[in-house]
Amino acid sequence: MTRRLAVAAALAALAGAAPAQAQPETVAVFAAGSLRAAMTDLARAFEREGGAKVVLSFGASGLLKDRIEGGEAANVFASANMSHPEALQAAGKAEPVRAFTRNALCLLAQPAFDLKGRSVAQRLLDADLRVATSTPRADPAGDYAFQMFDRIESSGAAGPGSAAVLKAKALQLAGGPNSPQPPAGRSLYGVLMAEGRADVFVTYCTNATQARQEVPGLQVLEIPAALNVSASYGIAAVRPATAAALRFIDFVLGAQGQQVLRGHGFSAP
Repeated sequence: MTRRLAVAAALAALAGAAPAQAQPETVAVFAAGSLRAAMTDLARAFEREGGAKVVLSFGASGLLKDRIEGGEAANVFASANMSHPEALQAAGKAEPVRAFTRNALCLLAQPAFDLKGRSVAQRLLDADLRVATSTPRADPAGDYAFQMFDRIESSGAAGPGSAAVLKAKALQLAGGPNSPQPPAGRSLYGVLMAEGRADVFVTYCTNATQARQEVPGLQVLEIPAALNVSASYGIAAVRPATAAALRFIDFVLGAQGQQVLRGHGFSAP
């Protein structure tokens, strides 16, 4: 009996001494909704390289910033502007911010939309034209659209007071705290336009292109360079920065990551 107890004790000691299996590294990435397709491909490519498992959360950049400030667990913040991650950096919650890609604005228009031989600025001001944007302050796409409205007035493309008119008439259909979420695998902009919620949507060219691919007949129209707003996207590791988070950021900024972004219509930072 004593021998049996001794053997059992020895086996228990050996079991206790066995090293626990290491948990796989993960990187929690909060990313702008306009990056959904590109960031998904970036994450899978990073995982194939053996970098770490990437867990993605998408949303309007301003709302994601608020969630990080509120204490939600994130390792990387990829924003559609520089100011939101810079605000986290200033508050001591993020490492220095790095620009990693760029976007621009386009008009996503219904099949029947026509400029009627007029400029973009003048056509947008038509009282009966339903113009949609994302929600300013919550979503940088809305901020960029409103900056475009300011340029319409300051450039002389439309008369005094035109910026205020455009901002007042803008239907803020996306990017707000109560805005609808896109169905799985779908573009919210394509869904909203298919539902006839607006005649024209001022959004990122990447969003507009994806929506047109999903909803045949939608038009993607360029905005004149004098009026357009270039969107600079920023990425930062959330403190305390993990080694895996820093490796993921380096991957996004590297040649392979930049190739993935170009493939989704983004341009170099």
